[in-house]
Amino acid sequence: MPFSRAELAAFAGRTLPDLIPQPTRLLVVGINPGLLTVAVQAHFARRGNRFWPAMYRAGVTDRLIDASKGFDSDDVRHLEQRGVGFTCIVPQATARAAELTPSQLLAGAVALRERVATVRPRVVAVLGISAYRVAFDEPHARVGRQPRDWDAAQVWVVPNPSGLNAHASLDDLTSAYREVAIAAGIEPYPG
Repeated sequence: MPFSRAELAAFAGRTLPDLIPQPTRLLVVGINPGLLTVAVQAHFARRGNRFWPAMYRAGVTDRLIDASKGFDSDDVRHLEQRGVGFTCIVPQATARAAELTPSQLLAGAVALRERVATVRPRVVAVLGISAYRVAFDEPHARVGRQPRDWDAAQVWVVPNPSGLNAHASLDDLTSAYREVAIAAGIEPYPG
């Protein structure tokens, strides 16, 4: 189901529903959805994105999920059974997260905190330190567990899996995602 650039551009500004099971142990927070992600209605849909390979290698999933054509219902059930949920700071799709304004990130952060208070996950894992610093007005934040919890949820910032984040290797992503899964009480599958 390949899309032309023009077809993908038509998805700018559209949204992707959250995937939030009950209970949620680990709430994965992307910056905002990409155009393909919204087009196929599946989180981290771009094949070049390293998110799903890192989740598989980290033992969070028992299989390599391919979301490039949308989620398979068995994959959704698997994620729900593991207590893994997905949302974004900013719900509107863009071609690149760099297109977002600081005001969009700040407004998205307020809405995210409200979702966390309702969902009550054990761990919130925000993917991307630069966006986290702007959205939550924490200019000196570092990757890893943050000093303040949100409504009893541990807050972690982990590397963004985008290929544009070249300084974080697949091994770095795998290690970080395994750490937050364990903190959330998700026992990793043997690797």
